[in-house]
Amino acid sequence: MSERKVLNKYYPPDFDPAKIPRMKLAKNRQYTVRLMAPFNMRCVTCGEYIYKGKKFNARKEDVEDQTYLGIRIYRFYIKCTRCLQEISFKTDPQNTDYEIEAGATRNFMALKLAEEQAKREEDDLKEEEASNPMKLLENRTQQSRNEIELLESLEELKDLNRRQLRVDYDTLLEHEKKLKLIENEKTEKVAVTAATTKMTLPNAQPSTTVAKNDSVENESVKSSGNALSLLTGYSDSDEGGESDNN
Repeated sequence: MSERKVLNKYYPPDFDPAKIPRMKLAKNRQYTVRLMAPFNMRCVTCGEYIYKGKKFNARKEDVEDQTYLGIRIYRFYIKCTRCLQEISFKTDPQNTDYEIEAGATRNFMALKLAEEQAKREEDDLKEEEASNPMKLLENRTQQSRNEIELLESLEELKDLNRRQLRVDYDTLLEHEKKLKLIENEKTEKVAVTAATTKMTLPNAQPSTTVAKNDSVENESVKSSGNALSLLTGYSDSDEGGESDNN
């Protein structure tokens, strides 16, 4: 039985590797590689959206007569998942990105455009400062002023944090809870007293009449007592006159 994996091969004694002819390969040979879509794109033929990260079996080749600082530029060919239209894009080492060439259009990317705009503005500012020394001086003074303001704001924040560390928030919350409890107790007492007065109002009329009768009786007793005192006073004065006559 022969070997299944064929790990060892037989070389005859008269084997001469120099007699084996070399393989002639194409100068710009294409290789099949496995890759993912580097950006979101849309097929121009059928309108199918191809999202970033979708895997493809692509053909890779070197772009002839194009390099960036000695770095090779590669071109990739993929097929649309719906209509099998060929889509090609290549590497862009200058911007560390990819550039679409044919078969599809790249979707709008706000973040990428914002980064490019910021980079252009920074380059323009550097160029202006290099050509105009007064502008460079103004920018430096403005930068130093901004740094001073930033340091002042940081000091204010540090002072605020130090003041807040001195405050005991637990005691403040406890005091606030106690005040709320006292206020609730007062409101409950007021509500209870109001309810009790409402309940006793209908039964209060007989007591008022009894009190009125008692006051009338007291007044009559007082008037009778006054009359008796007057009578006794007159009798005493008469007896005293008779004794003087005798």
